[in-house]
Amino acid sequence: MLEHEAIFEVGQIVHHRLFGYIGVIFDVDPTFQGTDEWYEQVALSRPPRDEPWYHVLVNEAVHMTYVAEQNLESVKKPQEIVHPFADKIFSKFDGKRYELRQQSH
Repeated sequence: MLEHEAIFEVGQIVHHRLFGYIGVIFDVDPTFQGTDEWYEQVALSRPPRDEPWYHVLVNEAVHMTYVAEQNLESVKKPQEIVHPFADKIFSKFDGKRYELRQQSH
């Protein structure tokens, strides 16, 4: 089966359609990578598992979320995200998106 191409990118500010929060994407999975148990307990809207899922730092919170593509939308006016890990993952915010820090190996 052909994988669905991700609409959103790492560093992009997004809005969660169901829960109303904004956040920044810090990783993308081409398909759902969680457990069946997590999906059954948490993904109550039963989004497709064979489409992209995103790891998101939630603005003005300390947690991260794992969100199906269908539950996200882009924001018209991107803003800086307040999250304790934002500076650890990203190097800067250019007014539109975040840039990933260079990883040292």
